[in-house]
Amino acid sequence: MLINSNNNNFNFNKYHRHSLRIKKYNYSLPGAYFITICTYRKENMLGYITDGKIKLNVLGKITEREWLKTFQIRENIQSDKYIVMPNHFHGIIVLTDNRKGVLQYAPTNKFRSPSQTIGSIVRGFKSAVTREIKRLDYPFLYSVWQRNYYEHIIRNERELNRIREYIQNNPLRWQYDRENLEGKPDEIEEKFWKGFT
Repeated sequence: MLINSNNNNFNFNKYHRHSLRIKKYNYSLPGAYFITICTYRKENMLGYITDGKIKLNVLGKITEREWLKTFQIRENIQSDKYIVMPNHFHGIIVLTDNRKGVLQYAPTNKFRSPSQTIGSIVRGFKSAVTREIKRLDYPFLYSVWQRNYYEHIIRNERELNRIREYIQNNPLRWQYDRENLEGKPDEIEEKFWKGFT
């Protein structure tokens, strides 16, 4: 047990944030990465699902616009499938080797600047969305995103296609989505995510 500056008991183990990243992995390596970013407290603030389709509100449209801008301002990345959902975002980011312009599924061990990592790309995207949404001066909005994000290194074409299909069908399967606080994951949802743990 640690003591904070106010002399209150602080349980470090209870509140310590554990990294979701693979230790000692270089997230600037060329390759394809599947990311999921959730809204703060998984609140449905980006839109709603109707008839199996996402209807983006103003905040969701800002999210989509900033995602597309991300790929206009960075030379070393390409966008693949993505979807803005009511309370989360899924996307595939492809880091390229600019000299070759070739997608590699199994990344090489070449070093790049920290500003070219998946983490910096996601951080920049989240910051841009938050900045644009805060300009709207929503009085109820405390925070837009949860503090972290989920990422998976895509290993091969089969896995890439499976993730693309999941992203495409995400609105149709909203009632089973594990990020939907009112949903109940079914066997298909559980099987998809089990492959990444």
